[in-house]
Amino acid sequence: MPKDIEIEIQVNVEKIESLLEFLAKDGQFIANKRQLDEYFTPAHRDFLAVRPAVEWLRLRDSNGAFSFNYKNWHLDEQGKSHYCDEYETKINNIDQAKKILQALNFQSLTIVDKLRKIYLYQDYEVAIDKIEGLGDFVEIEYKGASQDVDPKTITNEMVKFLKDLGCGEIKRNYSGYPFILLYPEEVQYETL
Repeated sequence: MPKDIEIEIQVNVEKIESLLEFLAKDGQFIANKRQLDEYFTPAHRDFLAVRPAVEWLRLRDSNGAFSFNYKNWHLDEQGKSHYCDEYETKINNIDQAKKILQALNFQSLTIVDKLRKIYLYQDYEVAIDKIEGLGDFVEIEYKGASQDVDPKTITNEMVKFLKDLGCGEIKRNYSGYPFILLYPEEVQYETL
């Protein structure tokens, strides 16, 4: 996988029990985490002025481990995202990081409060997310070592993986949790 590139899908599935049973049997359980993700936008370039929003700047508290993250999603001809540039680093003090952002005139947009159950299966990290105010989602991220992969092919394989497990109707969003919280009326789901 190329450094600083992330390939993932975020979906709602009709029958999550099928996935949970499979992961309990064939997946490797990694962790349960509570993640508080606060999203920011700079005053000089409003990330929400673009629709759909493709840039996100995030501070994360994951069970007391802190990180700083920037993502820039790439859209295909149909306006769908299959991968993003991702830059992330650990930080020691999230409160000081917030003060730095505030001093530089970054505005807080929203906080995503998430309970995440994480599994590994082959080249996938599968997260079962319960988002406060939104409900349950499945996020699958490619963790393979191959440097020469096509993001659209990988995301299609992720969807096929869910379909083959009998997860029923799959609804994919290309917006991300912060956008769904901020603009639920603008979110478009694709039924797969």
